[in-house]
Amino acid sequence: MIEPNRKGEVWVFAEQEDGSLNEVSLELCGKARELADRLDVSVGAVLPGAGIGHLADQLIAHGADNVYVADHEQLGHYQTGPYAEVLCQLIERRCPQIVVFGATPLGRDLAPRVASQMRAGLTADCTDLEIADVTDPKTKTEHKNLLLQIRPAFGGNIIATIVNYDWWPQMATVREGVMAMQPADPSRGGKIFEEEVRLDGAQAALKLVERHVEPRKVNLKGARVIVAGGGGVGTKENFRLLYDLAGAIGGAVGASRAAVDSGLIGKEHQVGQTGTTVRPALYIAVGISGAIQHRAGMEESAKIVAINTDPDAPIFSVAHYGIVGDFRQIIPIMIKAIKERAKE
Repeated sequence: MIEPNRKGEVWVFAEQEDGSLNEVSLELCGKARELADRLDVSVGAVLPGAGIGHLADQLIAHGADNVYVADHEQLGHYQTGPYAEVLCQLIERRCPQIVVFGATPLGRDLAPRVASQMRAGLTADCTDLEIADVTDPKTKTEHKNLLLQIRPAFGGNIIATIVNYDWWPQMATVREGVMAMQPADPSRGGKIFEEEVRLDGAQAALKLVERHVEPRKVNLKGARVIVAGGGGVGTKENFRLLYDLAGAIGGAVGASRAAVDSGLIGKEHQVGQTGTTVRPALYIAVGISGAIQHRAGMEESAKIVAINTDPDAPIFSVAHYGIVGDFRQIIPIMIKAIKERAKE
């Protein structure tokens, strides 16, 4: 643990792979900028890797003031030990007050190790971060400008707000897609620091012998149109209608957790609190009841169309347009209309 530093920076762990930044790191730069402005401090980004210095300008354009580059041959491919050691060394050296990570597989592996070594608290899978004054209910002591770490709890039935009074840095992982990425500003100025880090062979417990990368088959975050099915779709065969509709309008196919858990479609298609958070231009929800866990991942879509046989389904409360009826009759009509319009 480091001593609370009220003037410490707000840090983002800049996750990269093969010389390309993960989008969640850029999303977090925008949120860190907002938090830092509230605290009147700077935004720092920690960038570990090998041969990755060229990525610093991209982080600055998205809101970082200072980028701490840890360029070392042992950091060429991610391993928990070396990466955690680098983060801990830099935290002890620079004393930030907040450190945030993307809740990616890498971030979920790294952040707990860093928090444990620093003897700091960590809140996982946050959906929002804010700054506010907090009064300890036990001691009645008021704490100024603490990080509110907000996340769903009890299966999404409540929203929990977690604060850390004195075990710093305040740390959190944030789900991908929940923070809107701010536009890059190439004219922004910032500083780049080449950080010396101490690593030895013992910290790299594994040797990379061979590497296989499986490309992502579904890019829900990047899709402008999503046709998503729920448990009400019923069968894998019925899901073919959703694929046909998505193909007709150039969209991707998503799903609710109920559809995934029923084996109707793979988990990589899941939208919602335990899946991917999306903001497409058009979201068509087919046979989805609209539980809060699902709505949390799609309710910021620009336009939402819901198709359901139940007129009281919660999904209609967030839909811009609702169609009450059997999707097996409705979707073929939609596809026909789309194809006829394309011929005009």
